[in-house]
Amino acid sequence: MLKIKLPDKKIAGVSLKNHMLLAAGILGTTSASLSRMLSKGAGGVVTKSIGPVPISGHKGPALIPVDAGLMNAMGLPNPSKEFVNEIANLPQENVVISIFGGTPKEFGEVASWFENASAFELNLSCPHAEGYGASIGVNPRVVKECTEIVKTYNKPVWVKLTPNVTDIKTIGKAAEDGGADAIVAINTVKAMRISTELRRPVLGNKFGGLSGKAVFPIAVRSIYDLYDAVSIPIIGCGGIDSADNVIEMMMAGASAVEIGSAVYEDIDIFEKIAADLYSADGIDASEIVGCAHE
Repeated sequence: MLKIKLPDKKIAGVSLKNHMLLAAGILGTTSASLSRMLSKGAGGVVTKSIGPVPISGHKGPALIPVDAGLMNAMGLPNPSKEFVNEIANLPQENVVISIFGGTPKEFGEVASWFENASAFELNLSCPHAEGYGASIGVNPRVVKECTEIVKTYNKPVWVKLTPNVTDIKTIGKAAEDGGADAIVAINTVKAMRISTELRRPVLGNKFGGLSGKAVFPIAVRSIYDLYDAVSIPIIGCGGIDSADNVIEMMMAGASAVEIGSAVYEDIDIFEKIAADLYSADGIDASEIVGCAHE
């Protein structure tokens, strides 16, 4: 299998040990869990999404395994500003803070709390939190304004996009126009299952977001579309569980990737993928990023 070299420079403004980050929402709520994932081979980590006020989240069930993936409706539970103290002693050079808000002003407020963040990831894509995430992330003007206000804090800004739109390229271009340093594609796909025995939806929130292997082809297509629409780096996310998946996303146009659902199945997934992905005599990743477009 094709092997690549470890990164020798920052990717989208962040120093990464390798091309793989822990995705937001997976073991990202405590300093201990984030440190654990870094020690287990993640090249960087993205925290749980933090918002302007504490949220307890949706009633359960909130996480359900389904065929080829997971379906969740957590509702963006978070401790809000208290999280600043939680990660105060965590090395910041490869820790990306995921933030959300209902307005550009709220995004700016949350960003102002994290002076030592290496970068911000704007959650404009969660499909199951009313008034947040995809509720506002489908509007190009709002995406641009949220990006602009967070950029005033002089940190790299990554904007995480929803696939639940007619044209993801328009949203990606709006983020780039707002000054984004990278696009993260994609968040979960809006989905639903119904229990035929109970005659009601299996999730407490009725619908949620689908992640895992089932969404990998959607993520690859989204990255491919965005690569032709924007000139900033793309961070691929959605269903990755092998080195070959990483290579495929890079060929579609991703400069790095985030891994989430695969961690649910295997806590050592980063180390296992790295063993297959990297070699001292491998090629530079830049040689294959976007090569499927040629």
